[in-house]
This record gives sequence, structure tokens and C-alpha cells, in this order.
Amino acid sequence: MPDATTPPQPSGPAGSARPVRWGILGTGLIAGLQTSDLVDHGFSVQAVGSRAADTAREFADRFGVATAHSSYEALAADPDVDVVYVSSPHPFHYEHAMLALDAGKHVLVEKPFAMTARQARHVTEAAASKGLVALEAMWTRYLPHMVRIRELIGSGALGEVRTLLADHTQNLPKDPAHRLNDPALGGGALLDLGIYPVSFAFDVLGVPERIHASASMTATGVDRQTAMIFDYARGQQAVLHCALDTAGPNRAAVLGTGGRIEIDPVWYTPTGFSRYDDAGALVERFEEPVTGRGMQYQAWEMERLIAAGATGNDILPPEETVGIMAALDTVRERIGLRYDADGE
Repeated sequence: MPDATTPPQPSGPAGSARPVRWGILGTGLIAGLQTSDLVDHGFSVQAVGSRAADTAREFADRFGVATAHSSYEALAADPDVDVVYVSSPHPFHYEHAMLALDAGKHVLVEKPFAMTARQARHVTEAAASKGLVALEAMWTRYLPHMVRIRELIGSGALGEVRTLLADHTQNLPKDPAHRLNDPALGGGALLDLGIYPVSFAFDVLGVPERIHASASMTATGVDRQTAMIFDYARGQQAVLHCALDTAGPNRAAVLGTGGRIEIDPVWYTPTGFSRYDDAGALVERFEEPVTGRGMQYQAWEMERLIAAGATGNDILPPEETVGIMAALDTVRERIGLRYDADGE
């Protein structure tokens, strides 16, 4: 993986000397954060698409993007775009990812990748059949501290990993009409916040054998907070929590028979960690500076895959993205959280 201080040169599609050209689908907060990291780290951002011409133009002017499209269809059809970053509200991720894939574009799709495992599987299979990359934008996976944590676990530095603890809790808008509180727009803590600890559990422990979950619901019918326990075949457990109306520590830890790792707040953003041996003595303190928000790492990986002619990687392969969505489907079944996409 590239480090934070010596970014690689953007690489073009296989057999091409030109840079990969990015198109941004959506103009919301997360789209702005990703685009800022792209622009600041030398990526070629060619176009942006919005449902309104003035919104697209404002976004393009803000980030120095050459082309502003007044529809997502026009963005997907743009011959000067190689990869589309899908950052629309998540009930539309499936539709917009397929729109871009059908136009021959690679896609980096914001989390949650889709609304259901069925949708996720359709997108990943469509991408593979076309020889295109469909990568989930779980930016945390690519951050330097997570790369080092995987190295330590893989080396056996923690002994046998037994437990993973992670929470993602924020104090978010209470307005019943807000997207986060609207079941028609995929609201609730689970898909917006819980996906981070769920993905971390998959990263460290893999696919759980059993899933337990309990939730408290809002008056609008979405989960206000959800607690999850993932049980694994060899006796390991992941204990996970998310909430959208209480700000918490946002810490995570990995516990093994030979030691533990405690990740600093906010664990899913660029941060550091401390590693302790089985007697509780500090044996490693990891800190590495990261410029911007850190979303450039997933973009570098996207460009690496495109240049290599690959359709997936080992860090977050397509089948794992589908598996994460399947786990979220199971949690929603356990807590009684339903969305329109469930009836597809």
C-alpha cells in the first residue's frame, strides 16, 4: 500500500499511459470529502453529475472539475470518465452502480454498497462479467493503521485472536424528516454507522457462524441503537454497537491470547493504536500522519486494480462485500427493521 507522505502517480487503465479519469455521482457531504482528497492528491477528476444543473455547476466550480452534468445518466455516458464514484443516498446505490457499469465504467460505491445482499451480488456479478471493478468504498480498510493491524494479526503477534470490540455512536439530527430517520431512505444506525464495526469484524474474523442482535427503535421505525454479537466457529466473538442519538467513545480493540490492540478514537478514521503483550506491557505505539481525510487510499487502490486489469482485491474482495450485506440483512431480520428494497 502507498504511504501517506509519498503518494504514487495516478495510473491509467491497463495498456494506457493517461491517468484514470474520475466522475463523481452525487454532490453531498461525502462526495465533497472524497473529491477534496482526490483533487489534493493529484487524481484526475473529470466530471460531476447531479439531478440539477446548478448543483452540479456549484460543485464543479468548488473543486475545479471540468464538466458538470445535470443528470446521472449524462455522467455515466461521458466518454471522458473511466470510473464513477457513487455517493448518492444508499437506497440508490444499486441503481446508480448498475447505470455506470452498463455504460462501461468502473465503480467505487459508497457504503453501504447496496440495500441488500441480493443487490450487492447483482452488482459484483455484473462488474465481473464486464471485466470492470466494483469496489466498496470502505475507506477504513486502506488506512495505514488498519494495514499495520492486519500485518500484526497475520504474523501471530497477538496469538490466537479471541475477541473484537467496536462501537460507532454519534449524536445525529433528530428531525423525523431527516434521511437518517426515514425508513424510505434507508435510515437508522445500522446501515450508516453499524456497517463500520460489522466490516471490521469481517476483516479480522471473517464470516460469522451465528448473529445475535437487539435494537431500540425510533418513532419513525428505524433503529436508534443496535447491539450485535457475532459468534465464530472456533469460539471467537465480535461485540459490536452503533447508535445515532448518543455520542460515544468510538473505540475498538482486538484481543488475543498473546496480547491486544487498542485503537484510538476515532478508530475508523486515520488514527493510531497501542499494542500490549499478554502481561499488559506496551510493546508498540503506532502513529502515521495522513493528509486530508484519508479517502485517497481507497482511490489509489481503485486505480491500481484498474491498471492491473483486476476486478477485485484481497483487502475487500467482492464476495466479502456481499457477505457483509448478508450479515446486515440478518441483523435487520433479527431487530425487525425493514426497507422497501426487501420486497424486490
